[in-house]
Amino acid sequence: MNTIPGSRPHRAFAVALTGGAVLATGALATAPAQAAAPERAPAAAARAAAAPSIAAKGGFVMNNATGTSLYTKAADTKRSTGSTTKIMTAKVVLSQPKLNLDAKVTIQMAYSDYIVSKNASSARLIVGDKVTVRQLLYGLMLPSGCDAAYALADKFGTGKTRAARVKSFIGKMNATAKSLGLKNTHFDSFDGIGNGKNYSTPRDLTKLASNAMKNSTFRTVVKTKKYTARTTTKKGGTRTMAPWTNTNTLLGSYSGAIGVKTGSGPEAKYCLVFAATRKGKTVIGTVLASSSSAQRAKDATKLMNYAFTK
Repeated sequence: MNTIPGSRPHRAFAVALTGGAVLATGALATAPAQAAAPERAPAAAARAAAAPSIAAKGGFVMNNATGTSLYTKAADTKRSTGSTTKIMTAKVVLSQPKLNLDAKVTIQMAYSDYIVSKNASSARLIVGDKVTVRQLLYGLMLPSGCDAAYALADKFGTGKTRAARVKSFIGKMNATAKSLGLKNTHFDSFDGIGNGKNYSTPRDLTKLASNAMKNSTFRTVVKTKKYTARTTTKKGGTRTMAPWTNTNTLLGSYSGAIGVKTGSGPEAKYCLVFAATRKGKTVIGTVLASSSSAQRAKDATKLMNYAFTK
């Protein structure tokens, strides 16, 4: 269940010198400055790229360093977020005090049953295997594993029952959203398979991703194209999992791409939270409710191309 760059127009300078002015005065020092001045406004206008048109119903891009808005389209309209929700799942896990990324989590039958019942995206975790928290984060963010999301919610929620722990974890997601000032965001699931109250906006998701990207582990995970986990089996052996491939195709097609997360679903359509760095400038943004997986990548490409001209 689940979300790319251009060229700056060349400057065109036109300096018109009248023969009469040169002949009459014989002085060239002041004539170019006087003649060139009227051309400055058109040159600046030529350099300003027009805001792109995207298929997605919502979009937002900002300068990651300054928070300056560079593009908006229904940026504050609440929409279903699909698996871009997992950005918050990872954020909550990575915010845990004294987090041990090498701590092991035993995969339960409940996680497997869940993905089957929901026909959900999966990291194909094996029941009984012991998987590290670090590996679960890769399983969460690359193949968008809802089984990995369930395992993390079960591990880092509090309560005596699995249901209580999951409820507690989702509560942490909402508390984190509130602490970050994400006023148009609410979660009712750990993976984006919502129950009618799982929503956010392009602006809020971008702010969330920007905050999450401050964590070095998060940055490393979301820019990884492929990852192979080696887990511990029930009998203590080692299992080499099939490689997990990142669903974010921009990592292989867009120069400077550094993340972040795809999303999709019947209500969410096709979503993408994206980020790229070029010449020391990082832009980060979101498109929600695009028309296809290919189109969300095209939408994000347009927005990043545009943002890098600003």
